[in-house]
Amino acid sequence: MKHSPPIARVKIVSTGLYAPRRVVTAEELAPRLGRSAEWILSRTGVARRHYADGEAQEDLGAAAARQALGDTPPDLVLSGSGSAVQALPDTATFIAGALGLEGVPAFSVHASCLSFVVGLQVAAGLITTGPWRRVLLVSAEKGSPSLDPSAPESAALIGDGAAAAVVEPTPAGEASALLAFSMTTFPSGASFTEVAGGGTRHHPFDPSTTDAHQRFFMDGPKVYRMGRQRVAELLDGLWASLGHGPDAIDVIVPHQASGPALEALRRFYGLRPDRVVDVISEYGNCIAASVPMALHVAAAEGRIRRGDRVLLIGTGAGLSVAGAVLIW
Repeated sequence: MKHSPPIARVKIVSTGLYAPRRVVTAEELAPRLGRSAEWILSRTGVARRHYADGEAQEDLGAAAARQALGDTPPDLVLSGSGSAVQALPDTATFIAGALGLEGVPAFSVHASCLSFVVGLQVAAGLITTGPWRRVLLVSAEKGSPSLDPSAPESAALIGDGAAAAVVEPTPAGEASALLAFSMTTFPSGASFTEVAGGGTRHHPFDPSTTDAHQRFFMDGPKVYRMGRQRVAELLDGLWASLGHGPDAIDVIVPHQASGPALEALRRFYGLRPDRVVDVISEYGNCIAASVPMALHVAAAEGRIRRGDRVLLIGTGAGLSVAGAVLIW
């Protein structure tokens, strides 16, 4: 079997997770959305989600980051988040500030729900080519304020939360590495998932801008149809570049898009269903934080062990698809 050399000899040395204090169950949410708890569970797979009422987005990220960092600070902070604290400065600045870091470079990698996966590739490249040796990658999401109660399927799906990973060069004699990465974007699907406001197209000072432009919108069926095809294409490309198929993957950590989306992942792509990490019921879809949250849970539970081959995979607004394979 042919194996390609790794993209980068880097290692996720530690992870962290923070879920906001407030837990919202399907039973609590149902009357607000005019649906039953059973409807919510069948459409989204989300029994519980966390809302960051009274908690700042940067504080969510800092809490997860402290868990990952321990007592050793980073030399670079990357925010891989789909939502933002404000237009300027960058969200990474606020996370660094919440950690008490001064003089440490901080910036964002923004690819909506795929920001952590893409951020891992960016971190690997920066470690390989630059002076950084301890990169903190944080995904902190507070999407609940943008939810539209008149769109119950998406309003029941999204949760708030944060996760972080510390990425370092792999020590000599260890196998950890980023083996493969791929991303594709299809602007024909840009309108399928969006928050239209917040930029120059629907500027707050423009009299034509409405409250609806600040709400999260998703056309789930269109996302599913395009995403299913594009994920299959991306996986085929990853297997070709790696020189092996899905049977060589020990653990699959997908974007927690929805319960039905995770079920489709188990059914249609030749992946072993028992190897798919599924935390959608407990946390909901936490945008870019969903992949590292699932990764942290799997590592904490012992489902991922050093030397395992791990696939990170997902779709995001754009419509974009990305995947990475690493040796843990």
